[in-house]
Amino acid sequence: MSKCCFKDVKISGLVTCVPTDEKSIDDELELFGGNVKQLERLKKTIGLSKRRVVDDNTTAADLCEQAARRLLEASSLELEQVDAMICVTQTPDYSQPCNAAVLHGRLGLSKNCASLDVSLGCSGYVYGLWLAHSLVASGAAKRVLLLAGDTISRLVNAKDRAVAPLFGDGGSASLIEHSTTIAPAYFSLQTDGSGYDKLIVPAGGARQPRSEDTAVVCEDEGGNFRSLENLYMDGAEIFNFSITEEPKSVKDLLEYAQVEADAVDYFVFHQANRYILGNIAKRLKLDLAKVPMQTVEQFGNQSSASIPSAICGELAAPLAARDSTQLLLSGFGVGLSWASALVDMSELSVCELIDYSL
Repeated sequence: MSKCCFKDVKISGLVTCVPTDEKSIDDELELFGGNVKQLERLKKTIGLSKRRVVDDNTTAADLCEQAARRLLEASSLELEQVDAMICVTQTPDYSQPCNAAVLHGRLGLSKNCASLDVSLGCSGYVYGLWLAHSLVASGAAKRVLLLAGDTISRLVNAKDRAVAPLFGDGGSASLIEHSTTIAPAYFSLQTDGSGYDKLIVPAGGARQPRSEDTAVVCEDEGGNFRSLENLYMDGAEIFNFSITEEPKSVKDLLEYAQVEADAVDYFVFHQANRYILGNIAKRLKLDLAKVPMQTVEQFGNQSSASIPSAICGELAAPLAARDSTQLLLSGFGVGLSWASALVDMSELSVCELIDYSL
């Protein structure tokens, strides 16, 4: 397990941008064969309710750009002061060039600003924070703009009830910079690539390019419809992975940081679904009041944007009041990969959730 501690690095701003188009599982009864009881059971146990999704012309880069513009404006930061930009996404605008280069130009950042993409999903925000903290702590950059966002809804088949009701979209922007008064930040990061095929879009890359064959939609034994160009998820394996690895990862990080769970104000997990979050919290014996879970019910599973969305949507008030500043962030999923961070948010000056507008 990769563990590390960074001193003198703070998260000073965070903005999440969500699309305005909303879908409700109540309008998708046909996915469940008209079985109202099954639908209500899923809503109660898994937390499937509403989700925000982009239209055909909006991408993760668009959402992240709007979040970044709002963050830079609210922080009164000059563009020349951004030394590096990291873009975390698995739904880039192009296979080449990277989203970071595209957004660098659209935002008008300095030519001296290093920019790169990170291809990670559910754990991506924490991995991005780790990279940003590394750059600032090493002196390679004074300020890092971290953009994390995905539009997974565009990868799912609308008739695949295993994933279609789950995934929403979002983009985020975080500002990470030097500070001499912030508490140390602790990170742990893990990967199990043997499970790469448990959450995957099989076709569309160099291994299996798109073709007429990969576009054919087939029905699986569970009654779900998808093509090889759509997202596939082995739900049982992802659930088992999540509730097995996540509690261990969180416990190990707390032990490494020598911090008791009671001293953490909030545990912000990747918003996979309420059933998974509840199981993780139960295994860690956490107070459910410390575990935000409303985001997934309002916006869906937003992949790399889910943790910042939960912070901005559910914790902006306590963070602004400085009543709750010690947060444990933890993402898990596609890869398989997972990552946790214990961060002090006491110097967070911007924390907003905004709607995307053209």
